[in-house]
Amino acid sequence: MTRSSAQGRTDAGHDLFKGMTKKKKAKDSKKDTQPPIQVGEHGRYQIKSGLLAGKFVARAFSKPPTKARGMIAEASGATQEAAITALHDVIDARESKMTENRRTDPHTGASVPSIEEYTEALGQVALTRPQRALLAALSLADEDGLTEVRVANGAGYKSHASANRSLASAGRLIATFLSSETVSNGSSTNLDGTAVLGFRGEPEHDGDPGNWILYPELRDAIRAAL
Repeated sequence: MTRSSAQGRTDAGHDLFKGMTKKKKAKDSKKDTQPPIQVGEHGRYQIKSGLLAGKFVARAFSKPPTKARGMIAEASGATQEAAITALHDVIDARESKMTENRRTDPHTGASVPSIEEYTEALGQVALTRPQRALLAALSLADEDGLTEVRVANGAGYKSHASANRSLASAGRLIATFLSSETVSNGSSTNLDGTAVLGFRGEPEHDGDPGNWILYPELRDAIRAAL
């Protein structure tokens, strides 16, 4: 082999590797220009959007921190902004439909969320361990409910007044998440948060405030989530 032919092969080999390098750089350059994933919020949901399989997609998830998993809703568009706007419309329509489908409870006059809404809220709001124990005990009592004393004892509270305040606090957390009204008759009290959870049963005698009774939708959601 002559020096010139060896040099030719070396040059060819060099050119070949050089071509591969260019192709890799072109691929990297294309990757660098891909729009980044955007993270935002809409209402009580976290929104993630980006380019997926050649199209712009936006998806809604429960906001962290939460135990809830899975996608809530999805939409696509010609641009990332269009996909996000479309997803906002999907979420708003979903929220409106759920609100319209809520029933009005005859005991409280409150708008009662569905089992699905309660389940989503229980997976999202930051309830304390005693609050979860309190709700679990009430859910197992079914339509009979529990007296204030039994509620307090079952959840480890020192007094029924403390248990009542904790129950109201849990109700306000859930109501805020679900954008539900917590006052049934227009009046405001320190226990108005309980209107989104349930109501008082008929008292057995004078001076008896009646048992705490959870809505059946909430009882079912608690059994599934807690």
